[in-house]
Amino acid sequence: MELSVYKIDGSESGKKVVLDENIFGIEPNDHAIYLDVKQYLGNQRQGTHKTKDRSEVAYSTKKLIRQKGSGGARHGSRKAGIYTGGGRVFGPKPRDYRTKLNKKIKQLARFSALSYKAQENAIIMVEPFAMDAPKTKEFIQILKNIKAGDRKVLFVLPENSKNIFLSSRNLPEVKVISVDEINTYTIMNAYSMVMVDGVQDILSSRIK
Repeated sequence: MELSVYKIDGSESGKKVVLDENIFGIEPNDHAIYLDVKQYLGNQRQGTHKTKDRSEVAYSTKKLIRQKGSGGARHGSRKAGIYTGGGRVFGPKPRDYRTKLNKKIKQLARFSALSYKAQENAIIMVEPFAMDAPKTKEFIQILKNIKAGDRKVLFVLPENSKNIFLSSRNLPEVKVISVDEINTYTIMNAYSMVMVDGVQDILSSRIK
């Protein structure tokens, strides 16, 4: 797949890049994407959820009514889950949601996500640039110039740039990451993807 490289003013630089078919042109594997996204979201969870069961709530253990002869059901304690303020029955307990996933599966999922973006013509190539200072207004203008859209834009840099990151920090629909931070979830969660020229070469060099 061949893409034109744009300048930050929106004009074409005259350079064209060819995306690696082994990364951007494979047959996407939906199940691999599902597994990788599931692992990513699970690993973000703290797992500290907790409710009190009947052994932990603060209530008297006095028997409410006599066992027999009341004409109603037998009850032993106000701590029972059927009472307001009683213990939770089968409530959540602290647990670890982390899972393991084979590296090859994760790589397949990442390449599948990139291939989907290529199929949707949702990838924009931009020539390398730098910002002298954090300027959100300038960064917004760059996005408008290259027609990146206004819905969930993923901006991928060859390496970290503090000024570019700070310029985008107040934009909820824009996420700026380096190529080292790229993952299946962030790719699939974006409507369009802006790559600075050089990112595709780094990705190609990491194919094993």
